[in-house]
Amino acid sequence: MIIAVVDDLMFASKISTVAKAVKVDVVFVRSAEQVLLRVKEERPSLVIFDLNSTKLKPLETITAIKTNAELQSIRTLGYLSHIDVDLASAARDAGADKVLARSTFSEQLPSILSSPNH
Repeated sequence: MIIAVVDDLMFASKISTVAKAVKVDVVFVRSAEQVLLRVKEERPSLVIFDLNSTKLKPLETITAIKTNAELQSIRTLGYLSHIDVDLASAARDAGADKVLARSTFSEQLPSILSSPNH
């Protein structure tokens, strides 16, 4: 199971469509307060973050996951606008396992969702 922390409806729809095609369960969390609770409850194999979301506080949440001994092994992936180099660096500093440009994320989405190692 994968958790997607996404508030962009276009990308949520894209993720949902690909998840159905590759037969993977994706749970969407659209509240910053709920992300850590759901990660602790669900123990997903991957958490996907829209790094450009200000509402969902992706950097703070990634840091919280990666600094929690019980959760730090959960893989995190963030996608962002390709021109936001500073945000990409900040996401890596926060502990994101993988950071991709939106276009690369879209291209690789089927393999991202279907890979057991994400």
